[in-house]
Amino acid sequence: MRYLARSADGTVLLGDDEGFVPLAAADSSLQTMGDALRRAPEGLPAPGDARAARIPAEDITFGLPLAPVKKLWGIGLNYADHAADLHEVRPEEPASFVKPPSTATGPGGPIRLPDPEITNRVTAEAELGVVMGRTFSYVDEDEFDDVVAGFVPIIDMTAEDVLEKNPRFLTRAKSFDTFLVAGPWIAVPDSPTEFLDSVAVRTVVNDEVIAENTLEGMLFEPPELVSFHSQVMTFEPGDVISTGTPGAGVIEPGDSVRAEVDPVGVLESEVR
Repeated sequence: MRYLARSADGTVLLGDDEGFVPLAAADSSLQTMGDALRRAPEGLPAPGDARAARIPAEDITFGLPLAPVKKLWGIGLNYADHAADLHEVRPEEPASFVKPPSTATGPGGPIRLPDPEITNRVTAEAELGVVMGRTFSYVDEDEFDDVVAGFVPIIDMTAEDVLEKNPRFLTRAKSFDTFLVAGPWIAVPDSPTEFLDSVAVRTVVNDEVIAENTLEGMLFEPPELVSFHSQVMTFEPGDVISTGTPGAGVIEPGDSVRAEVDPVGVLESEVR
């Protein structure tokens, strides 16, 4: 498996389990994250063949890998157990919403909570993000491997008290600055569809596992989500569908939140 990342200074990186190299050192025709995402469905070069030595992941300060941020789709109530916990009716179609690019921040965040007079109950939710690698629309589920670049851990936030006032306030409840953390990298497997069989997602707050599940617990799995939303809009490289959470935890200033998305990676952020 390959990994695509961006360092804190903006350098685009290509990696594997042994470390990372500058993307251009592996292939001079790949200069941007967009170049790499478009190449990903075909296969990325090997970091070991690059004209640079690998740098271990622990020696890198990672930035937001999605920059520049494009379309961010979220999926609500996509795990049956989570919908039951909230006493919500299971949707017959994906319950989706869009978050603005200004919500996105990189590993470590921090997640900045709004003024308590606006919202005093914010929850954090670990999710698997699907990153697109092609410009496409109207694709079938069996074309998933042809259009997807890879997967990224995501921490999504919701101002629950805002949402409880009226379900039509969902966009506002999801759209505060820093209400989506992504990273530290995009995992690029050889076969995205087969890779999904091994994925598990855990929401962790202050080292306490709040909720966990595998994708078998989803109502709508990623290939269906991509196909469904491609009937609505044209996707472009770097667009993301965050596929829903197995469960959310209330967060307060000083807390630490983790999205553990096996085997994609672990994403952590502080709360302020």
